[in-house]
Amino acid sequence: MSAVTTASSRAPLAAYLWGLVGVVAFGLTLPATRLAVTHLDAWWVSFARASLAALVAGMILLVTGGPRPTRAEFGLLLLTGAGVVLGFPLFTTLAMTVTSASHGAVVVGLLPLATAVTGALIGRERHSALFWVLSVLGSVTVVGFALLEGAGQLSWADLALLGSVISASVGYASGARLARRLAGWRVICWALVVCSPLVLPPMLWLTPRVALSAPPAAWLSFLYISLASQLFGFFAWYRGLALGGIARVGQVQLLQLFITLIASSLWLGETVDARTWLFGTLVVLIVAVGRRA
Repeated sequence: MSAVTTASSRAPLAAYLWGLVGVVAFGLTLPATRLAVTHLDAWWVSFARASLAALVAGMILLVTGGPRPTRAEFGLLLLTGAGVVLGFPLFTTLAMTVTSASHGAVVVGLLPLATAVTGALIGRERHSALFWVLSVLGSVTVVGFALLEGAGQLSWADLALLGSVISASVGYASGARLARRLAGWRVICWALVVCSPLVLPPMLWLTPRVALSAPPAAWLSFLYISLASQLFGFFAWYRGLALGGIARVGQVQLLQLFITLIASSLWLGETVDARTWLFGTLVVLIVAVGRRA
């Protein structure tokens, strides 16, 4: 029996609960990013959020101590950082300058399927045919929601969002594979520290563009995406992926679309209609059945 199968059979409920905590944290990312880039330079935001998170992560590693990653683990850390420290923040931040958070949520709703695919490739997971059918069905449901809401036309913002999906799925899968050897919180901390030389210089170069007069809501949003989205949310997310498997727990992220839509309604004044609740219920049912599969 594989390590993944053993882990997921020992603590399936705990894995999904940890994953849900991470998804709730991530679900607020697009609305917070949209609010931040309304008043702050988007390029600066994408690099500064990673820089601040890396600073805090480095302090955590210094205080807690522990062994450093091996040479083999360092390669996976680079891959993880490329996905969740560089790619996803940059693509989503740029997209949020020209499109709504709710539109972005629909496109990013494809992430669970992408995570399942990369989990099979990077995480070396094997799953039943029924599981894959349910994963595809969940993603098709999200795409159907996008088409009904009129978000099916591709623009450069959609391409950027698709790039964020690919980036995040690679980062999730490689990070979850590392989380089987290291604690999940150590994985994201080390990924941030390893990538800090890539994000600190452009952040410092772009700092003169920062509008210090930006309203408090913009700065609070920036702090959220820097610490909750970029750092602490991963503590729970990688824990869940390591316990229950990348593709299985990754299905919980189908709920992220609706968390984002609700947050967009509360923060940005967008309307959440009955159709959204209908699709939300359908996605929840698919995820529930997928767990049993």
